[in-house]
Amino acid sequence: MDRPTSGLPVFHTSGLTKSYQQGEIEVHALRGVNLDLFSGELVVMLGASGSGKSTLLNILGGLDVPTSGEVKYQDIDLSRANDRELTRYRRDYVGFVFQFYNLIPSLTARENVIAVTEIARNPMSPEAALELVGLKQRMDHFPAQLSGGEQQRVAIARAIAKRPEVLLCDEPTGALDSATGTLVLAALDTANRETGTTTVIITHNASIAQMADRVITLSDGTISGEYRNSTRQDPRTLSW
Repeated sequence: MDRPTSGLPVFHTSGLTKSYQQGEIEVHALRGVNLDLFSGELVVMLGASGSGKSTLLNILGGLDVPTSGEVKYQDIDLSRANDRELTRYRRDYVGFVFQFYNLIPSLTARENVIAVTEIARNPMSPEAALELVGLKQRMDHFPAQLSGGEQQRVAIARAIAKRPEVLLCDEPTGALDSATGTLVLAALDTANRETGTTTVIITHNASIAQMADRVITLSDGTISGEYRNSTRQDPRTLSW
C-alpha cells in the first residue's frame, strides 16, 4: 500500500449511509455522504450534536463501517475490509485525537508516546514528537502533573509520533477553556504543517473553521455546505 500522492484524493466516499436501531426507532446517522479529502490538507468539519460528524470520522478511521455506500482510503476499500484489515489500517495509517486524553496515568509523557512508537513502522522519536507540540520541558512529567491542555498535547504527540498519513480529531478542545484550546489547536496546526499529515478536526465551534484549508458543514447526516478559506488563520489569533 503506497503513500498518498499529493493532489489526489486520500479519501473518497460515495453514497455513504449509516443506520442503527435505538429501541424501536431506526436512526439515520449518515444519509448519502459524498466526500473527497486530499493529501496534506487541514479540514474542519462543523456540525451540531447529532449531525453525523463523529459517525463519519469513525468510518474514515476504520472504527466503524457504513450501512451502505463506499469509502476508500487510496486503494483500500474500508467499506468491505474485514476486522484484520481495518486493524492494520488503523495501526499503520491513522492517528486519533479524542476529546478525552486517554493517557496512561502511571507513565510519563515520554513513556505514553513510547507506547505507540514501539509498535509503529517508521516512528519519529518521542522527544521530537513532544517538542513539536511544545512540551520539550515536560516530557518526564506524569499526566497528573500536567494541565488539561498539556495532556491533550501529549495525546497529539502520541498520535503523530507514528507518522500517520491521516490525523482524525474528534472535538479535541471540547473539554478545554478557550485559552488552553488555542494552544491545542496551535499544536495541531504545527503538526499538519511540519509533517504534511492530512488532518480532520470535527467540532461544533464555528470559530475554529478559520484555521482550516477547507470547511465542511454537516446537518442531519448530510453535507450541507463546503467552502475553502483563502488563507489559514493562525489558531493563536482566533476569537472564541
